[in-house]
Amino acid sequence: MNPTPARARAGSPVQTLEVRLGETLVGAITHLGNENLIFSFDRTYFETENRPTLSLGFKAADGSLIQQTRPTHVRLSPFFSNLLPEAHLREYLAARGGVHPDREFFLLWLLGADLPGAVEVASPDGTEPPATEEEMDRPRRNDPPFRFSLAGVQLKFSALMEASKGLTLPVDGVGGDWIVKLPSPRFEAVPENEHAMMTLARVVGIDVPEVQLVATNNIGRLPPDLPEGFGQSLAVRRFDRPRAGERVHIEDFAQVFGVYPERKYHKASYGTIARVLWLETGEEGVTEYTRRLVFNVLIGNADAHLKNWSLVYPDRRTPKLAPAYDLVGTIPYLPKDRLALSLGDTKEFAEVDLQRFRRLAEKAGLPVRLVLQTARETAARVRDLWPTHEPARALPDRIREAIGTHMRMVPL
Repeated sequence: MNPTPARARAGSPVQTLEVRLGETLVGAITHLGNENLIFSFDRTYFETENRPTLSLGFKAADGSLIQQTRPTHVRLSPFFSNLLPEAHLREYLAARGGVHPDREFFLLWLLGADLPGAVEVASPDGTEPPATEEEMDRPRRNDPPFRFSLAGVQLKFSALMEASKGLTLPVDGVGGDWIVKLPSPRFEAVPENEHAMMTLARVVGIDVPEVQLVATNNIGRLPPDLPEGFGQSLAVRRFDRPRAGERVHIEDFAQVFGVYPERKYHKASYGTIARVLWLETGEEGVTEYTRRLVFNVLIGNADAHLKNWSLVYPDRRTPKLAPAYDLVGTIPYLPKDRLALSLGDTKEFAEVDLQRFRRLAEKAGLPVRLVLQTARETAARVRDLWPTHEPARALPDRIREAIGTHMRMVPL
């Protein structure tokens, strides 16, 4: 149970990364050579009764901690793989840090000081990840790499909000208490869209973090080689960094279910998420979750996948549904798109009515009356507030009209 490196084959280096939650040593990830990896829990962590929770994905049916974890090859296990950025952001950060984007052990090593939540990963002696021969042959960049990791595809960065200077990206990313989400070169007004939906969600009664639109060219220290440096960007206050120097642990539902990021649209439904929330958070979590489901259906958000639902651990042990994030009306960009996950046995927006919510509640073992009442009240409130919500009225006509048309089509 101790995080001690196992013996590797002759000639294969064994490398270890310690995994911590704040000051607590949780375990270690060991690179056994030949890209074979394994995570093991620290014995003291395992034997401590009131230990902080790393993930519900490591929770056995009887509530105990799962002792054995499976080895993996090249890729980290799903919990740790989901801490890393995806697609373009992964490639960008890996290139700046001189690490191959597919070598997840070394990418986690590079980004481990500022991962989502309270997880920190580092070598025991504080050394940097070694470069491969191919990477050593590449010309070195004179500017230091950005070291923060934020999961997702849209380019977004950890930032500090400075009252007198606007948004500034810290070079090493450590301590950033805002996320900056840059404009999309492909889709129109995505930051403005998300700002309108997030602020609408707040007045509907949904728990959302603070958001602000900022001029992209006013963001300090933006890398000059980013094509997205134009228009407005969205700044979102990080709920896993509530105060300076403080980190609160979070995990998304891909981590809860042990699903790799590319399977975030599969392997689960909104009902299976609801069941976890009912067992772990009770009526409060289920009520908030129902509000968000109704809201996502009405605004036409087809991207509420497993990684866009998270748990937060304010007391380090007990999960709560984390504040809502990535609320975007995607229908204006992809008119024929469907729900990311199944809701009451359908992914079709036009089929989501109260009977679908009844089916979801019954299959997940939720209080049916609570779910239906919350769904009715939320749908009425969204429709009442939408026409006069100023950030929504400021959206480009095409986007605003597409969302309004979609909202009238949904039979809720």
